[in-house]
Amino acid sequence: MAASSDHHHHDEDSRVLTAASLGCMPCRHCGAVWEGAEEGDACGRCGTHLHTRKPHSLKLTWAFLIAACMMYIPANLLPVMITRTLFGTQNDTILSGVIYFWVSGAYGLAAIVFIASFLVPLFKLAVLLLLVVLAQRGSSWRRRERAKLYHIIEIIGRWSMLDVFVVSLLTGLVQIQGFAVITAGVGIAAFGSVVVLTMLASLSFDPKLTWDSREEQAILRDNEEGAQTHGNRDEKPA
Repeated sequence: MAASSDHHHHDEDSRVLTAASLGCMPCRHCGAVWEGAEEGDACGRCGTHLHTRKPHSLKLTWAFLIAACMMYIPANLLPVMITRTLFGTQNDTILSGVIYFWVSGAYGLAAIVFIASFLVPLFKLAVLLLLVVLAQRGSSWRRRERAKLYHIIEIIGRWSMLDVFVVSLLTGLVQIQGFAVITAGVGIAAFGSVVVLTMLASLSFDPKLTWDSREEQAILRDNEEGAQTHGNRDEKPA
């Protein structure tokens, strides 16, 4: 029964109808849907250029993802918080800061920083890599679940800078109480770049690519290149 159910879902995902397959093209600015429109045409409502898929979506997403993965290493190795007390100076990375809060008895703060600073960025990077690789291959594997995963990372993306605000709040509270002086380290800049690059990768990725087969992607790519060539010819002076 389980194998039959999986086969049924696979067939259902394989024959799913998309706007592109029906000859319709939506406007990403005002939401209007136009039938028979061609790549690069202007929207009849707001004038925005129409595109079946986000132009150069996979290339841009790959670029932002690779940069985010590169910055993820220094974000976890460099100190994000420098604590100065009467007993000396302590440089804390993300994980050592979590251990410091945990040993100090601030279990809630340790959990928040660990989830927001370590688990969430790693989860977003892993999910985006999975979505991009499968979309580029035109895979039909669990398309519905992949679409849900994209919505999940969109929802948690708004909480990506939570730990930065926690460090800022902690800095102010500790300095007001006079126990110690806490300043942000260079690692916080690396972590901030990871957050921004991951957000840009999420925005660049077109979730509609999840529902396209490899043949449909090739057709859409040819249409996009044809529209660009036609546009370049129109821009040339007579």
